[in-house]
Amino acid sequence: MDVQTLTYLFVGGSFALYIGIAIWSRAGSTKDFYVAGGGVSPIANGAATAADWMSAASFISMAGIIAYSGYDASVYLMGWTGGYVLLAMLLAPYLRKFGKFTVPDFIGDRYYSNVARTVAVICVIFVSFTYVAGQMRGTGIVFARFLEVNVNTGVVIGMGIVFFYAVLGGMKGITYTQVAQYCVLIFAFLVPAVFLSIMMTGHVLPQTGFGATVLDAAGNDSGVYLLNKLDQVVTDLGFTEYTDGSKSTIDVFFIAAALMCGTAGLPHVIVRFFTVPRVKDARISAGWALFFIALLYTSAPAVGAFARLNLIDTVHQTQYEKLPDWFYNWENSGLIGWVDKNGDGAVQMSAGAPFEGKPTFAGTRAEVQGSYGERVLTNTPTDNDAEVYIDRDIIVLANPEIGNLPAWVIALVAAGGVAAALSTAAGLLLVISSAISHDLLKKTLKPDITEKQELLAARGAAVVAICIAGYFGINPPGFVAQVVAFAFGLAAASFFPVILMGIFYKRMNKEGAIAGMLTGLAFTFCYIVFFKFVSPELNSAEHWLLGVSPEGIGTVGMLLNFAVAFTVSRFTAPPPDHIQHIVEDIRVPRGAGDAVAH
Repeated sequence: MDVQTLTYLFVGGSFALYIGIAIWSRAGSTKDFYVAGGGVSPIANGAATAADWMSAASFISMAGIIAYSGYDASVYLMGWTGGYVLLAMLLAPYLRKFGKFTVPDFIGDRYYSNVARTVAVICVIFVSFTYVAGQMRGTGIVFARFLEVNVNTGVVIGMGIVFFYAVLGGMKGITYTQVAQYCVLIFAFLVPAVFLSIMMTGHVLPQTGFGATVLDAAGNDSGVYLLNKLDQVVTDLGFTEYTDGSKSTIDVFFIAAALMCGTAGLPHVIVRFFTVPRVKDARISAGWALFFIALLYTSAPAVGAFARLNLIDTVHQTQYEKLPDWFYNWENSGLIGWVDKNGDGAVQMSAGAPFEGKPTFAGTRAEVQGSYGERVLTNTPTDNDAEVYIDRDIIVLANPEIGNLPAWVIALVAAGGVAAALSTAAGLLLVISSAISHDLLKKTLKPDITEKQELLAARGAAVVAICIAGYFGINPPGFVAQVVAFAFGLAAASFFPVILMGIFYKRMNKEGAIAGMLTGLAFTFCYIVFFKFVSPELNSAEHWLLGVSPEGIGTVGMLLNFAVAFTVSRFTAPPPDHIQHIVEDIRVPRGAGDAVAH
């Protein structure tokens, strides 16, 4: 059976499974819609949390960043994994005991203010839409290649699938769908990783293959370590050493801190700890989630290294007409572009961009072809030796084809990529809809609406959110992991300080919380927009504040939030006594009520 047929079977079968689960577990109440009824087992919740958290950035884009950036990309591994530990140990049990299942609900009640709740809703919308843009983009990339449609059409298909099970099933449908999606995505990531590790190093585990010696063409041990060979290959092409970082120490620190604290402040991950019955179960599910996450994250460095070495061996100095089919397929998707600068018909890989911007073609291959049958680019070539553009977001998806793995593995990876993108997109869209329907409408604007009206409003908000998310997926502000990094920065700058001080600092009041959130969010958002959209030509270390890139500026925003919140709270009235008693109570590690929707 060919790759295309298998892909339709795998992806179509997974869609049927997700939709079937959504119908079986459809929400009948607001508690079902928001927190799956609060009765999910810790293991199932751990798997669902892992799927919710390991988005398209983790599955599709992280190994691509590692493949191209090498050592510098370790900041994503450290930041995202460390952030989950921070969330599980420092925040989740206390928030679960507080009993409110959305971040704005916690902030509104802890800071006894509907203004604080509304500011938190605004922060949720900013963070979640930034994050979900990356997920919809990832979905579009998967469909672009494997269903042979363009990226924009792929985004629309993804919107339709998410619409069905997120709007119908709510958190109950999403939770059990995400358990299935985790199983799909982890097998899809590990199976090709194991194949490639055996083929390239003789090691079954990619984690050990990453530090092993490579095999020669005859299958014998060459005595050359994988990373040493990769260092030599990339430096020969003019790139920096794979194992040598180019980012400054301060930027690495600030990016890692932004990712860590952003993870701990992500509303769609926090809400997962309200779907279990008890505080103890929240801790257990956090442990299971960390185990499930580690399976992918400890394999990602090896996958990135295997992909980079295979890519160079396959493409560099190969005549265009002799390239494997995967190259032409991805070129048709608009995610690969080649310009023959020296007229020799061979593809040259070298440091630097081959042309200005992303590939823009004069037409389809059937309409306009170059001398060697390639799609003709309209981009202006750059003045260097680089001839090929390869979107880093395709690395994991193309990896099985680059390594010439069996067709069923290629189809499995397609299903895994879709599962990763859709699982997180659904969780984020639910957070947006609950923030609007529950925190803004029910708690602030119209407290007298019935549960049925609130559920209808939640579904309506989810529909609008899906449409807006689709727009950002079609017009993304960067590649998938970069967009996600911005979302984490916004979460770190807005939520983390007020949640942390809300739990551990009794004197923290509503004035401090509101001022801190607005300061952190505004500063971080403006900094990112300036360097990524207003003046991208200035986006370099010499123009950055303190040498901190837009990916790491969330840490500065977070520190500003802490400083402003603390200062304002010291010069304004303390919280009421009953609020201070609540803060003391949630820090006692015994007992908790159910998460409530009113």
